[in-house]
Amino acid sequence: MSVYFWFKTTLLISVLYCLGCAKIPDQTVSTGNLELTKIPVESLPGFGTDKVEEALFAFRKSCTKIDRKNSDTQFGGQLYTGLVKDWVNICAGLPALGSNNMRYRQYLIQNFRAYKIDDLGNPQGLFTGYFEPILKGSLTKSRKFSIPIYPRPLDLVLVSLGDWRGSLKGKRIAGKLVGPRLKPYFTRKEIREGALVSTTKPIIWLSSDIDAFFLHIQGSGKIELPDGSQVRVGYAGHNGHNYFPIGRHLKKIGAIRSENMSLQKIKSWLIGNPKQKNKVMDLNPSYIFFRRIANEGPIGAQGLALTPGRSLAVDRKFFPLGMLIWLDADYADEEGMRLQRLMVAQDTGGAIKGAIRGDVFWGSGERALELAGPMKAKGNLFILIPKTVSISSD
Repeated sequence: MSVYFWFKTTLLISVLYCLGCAKIPDQTVSTGNLELTKIPVESLPGFGTDKVEEALFAFRKSCTKIDRKNSDTQFGGQLYTGLVKDWVNICAGLPALGSNNMRYRQYLIQNFRAYKIDDLGNPQGLFTGYFEPILKGSLTKSRKFSIPIYPRPLDLVLVSLGDWRGSLKGKRIAGKLVGPRLKPYFTRKEIREGALVSTTKPIIWLSSDIDAFFLHIQGSGKIELPDGSQVRVGYAGHNGHNYFPIGRHLKKIGAIRSENMSLQKIKSWLIGNPKQKNKVMDLNPSYIFFRRIANEGPIGAQGLALTPGRSLAVDRKFFPLGMLIWLDADYADEEGMRLQRLMVAQDTGGAIKGAIRGDVFWGSGERALELAGPMKAKGNLFILIPKTVSISSD
């Protein structure tokens, strides 16, 4: 082989190698702790079989909120999600109601880029489920119905810290004014022991303190009254204390093994240990306040009725409400198939922290409980970003 031929060959290989390298920044970008890897929308896991129109029906409701925002502001505050006007245009282009699933898939392919999320080098996260319970209750207190469900107290003060410091945007604290100072609000234990009895009238009464505890975790529920009618209650505020999962404590003391942990197991333990239940439930100082609502479904953090199997609770630090998200989780869906589907970020939760973390809303009643209770699945998360948005590394 001549030196000239060897030089040309080496140069060609080097050029081809560098050309390959040059494509990498177009496919993967870094922003903060996140790494976003672009993939074709049609390559999303399960894209060809998912009934995407169900999620886009939920997204259509989110568009009613997006359309009211200042179009020139950042959508949710994250640079990689674009401006509100990018999403307003996306909403305007939604196919007409009644379009077939193929038309909806084409809409996604034509208007979005998909990005796989990697958080601090970890491509997988935890996905759980929640549901709307149907509980027994009464509008009046009695010997049978003696557990109060409180509305938001008049002395509860919620403070958005982002109003004072930009770095704290999205963070809130709650408390009560004592003289000129804001002090922490009552804990779950203090409220259970009567801290609100003289100041706040319950909106409804339940027959079980354990049911009330799980109503707080779910954030909404249907209450069946003695005459057979139902009322729906939804989230109205919280006491500002951090949520603590009591399942962690039950695992630590050996009461429930990690692989058996579920909502049903925790509830069974509480029922079976009446002398210890209050002490354990009080380990979670967070307390939720409720209001009566008259919507077709429970209301999420976006102020909209949630859609079973399509509404996802997320951490707003990473994803704005109304954003389209694709979930691929190691969990069986309603039909026993792997959970791979389009979802909409429409809710938040005290336990939902981190980019690759979500809580799937499964609906109301027993079937929803069966799906939500044991869900503790590893999964991957993808975000859909309008093609008009230019994403670059920090």
